[in-house]
Amino acid sequence: MSKYDFDRIIDRHGTYATKYDGLVQMFGRNDVTPLWIADLDFAVCPDITAALRHRLDHPVLGYSAAPDSYWNSIINWQRKRHGFDIERDEICFIPGVVKGIGLAINYFSSKGDKIVIQPPVYHPFRMVIEGNERIVAENPLIFDGENYRMDLEGLAEIIEREKPTMMILCNPHNPIGLQWDKETLAEVGRLCRRAGMVVVSDEIHGDLMLQGRKHIPFAESSEDSRAVAVTLGAPSKTFNIPGLVSSWMVVKDPELRKGFYHWLEVNEFNAPVLVSAIGAEAAYSHGEEWLDEMLAYVQDNIDFVGDYVSSNIPDVKVVKPEASFLVWLDFTALGLEQKELMDLLLNEAHVALNDGSMFGRQGVGFMRLNVGTPRSVLKDALDHIAAAVETIVKA
Repeated sequence: MSKYDFDRIIDRHGTYATKYDGLVQMFGRNDVTPLWIADLDFAVCPDITAALRHRLDHPVLGYSAAPDSYWNSIINWQRKRHGFDIERDEICFIPGVVKGIGLAINYFSSKGDKIVIQPPVYHPFRMVIEGNERIVAENPLIFDGENYRMDLEGLAEIIEREKPTMMILCNPHNPIGLQWDKETLAEVGRLCRRAGMVVVSDEIHGDLMLQGRKHIPFAESSEDSRAVAVTLGAPSKTFNIPGLVSSWMVVKDPELRKGFYHWLEVNEFNAPVLVSAIGAEAAYSHGEEWLDEMLAYVQDNIDFVGDYVSSNIPDVKVVKPEASFLVWLDFTALGLEQKELMDLLLNEAHVALNDGSMFGRQGVGFMRLNVGTPRSVLKDALDHIAAAVETIVKA
């Protein structure tokens, strides 16, 4: 019997929740079911809110310093869950994973430099590259109609031709939900080390492995990978606490780390704020049971989506993830333009999903569905999608 109630429907309106209170700004209407931005509709582990309440009961909120127990909670979690051995001097706080990517871009590259990404991929990668006046070099994933894989030959050609200074790796990959195998990661490390590149590995979904799969940190895949890796992670997706903004960075190589961490320190980018440290430590120290139950619920939701779509919306394909609560849906068989697809789902089905094209042109015809919600909400949304798609198929 479950200890935590993930079927509970929680009204999040009026709580500054982007997922709900940002609907009008993002989609132009708020009378839709929001299954888009990657946060969960589940109540967080009670130990996290208890730790925050306990500290906020104290009447003084002065300058704070993260205790050793905070750092040890991250180190111990990574070792236990992923076999990722980290020393204290190899880890530092960052104020968000995307901000960490931006910091790495500004330190390790110059304006006009080329940076590799692998679309369809998390759209802020492109935004932070171009916003910092760098140039995107695309190494698209290969899709065979069923599965995705990394184009390593294409990566080698891009490195040779474009001479990029960096690569942003998504491991596990968002929006596909694919955990790269050790051999693939090691080859990325070999190619990038040989070219003198830095690899920023976004591993924020690494704790969200499904069906007993293991996360493979890029830095642990080979000596080459370790020498070029800037690893980014956070408890935010794992424990549904993105509002606390508690992320971390690991750089194993001392030469890569020394100047970068000094730069972060003198600019005070690496100082955890009070609630960030408290929430993260409580999550990593006491949240494992909650996480395991949540992942089991999410896996059941993913299986539910697969069965429902196969039975009721056969023209749509589900790319089942190996990690995370995000499902990549293939609507290409409907033959709609992307604008028409968005209109169908938003204005006919009244469901807000992430537009696949935001992840790159390779995402045209696709949508990203967030299944981190009570199953009754998910079923209702799928019923509306099925009804909307049926009007297209029968037309």
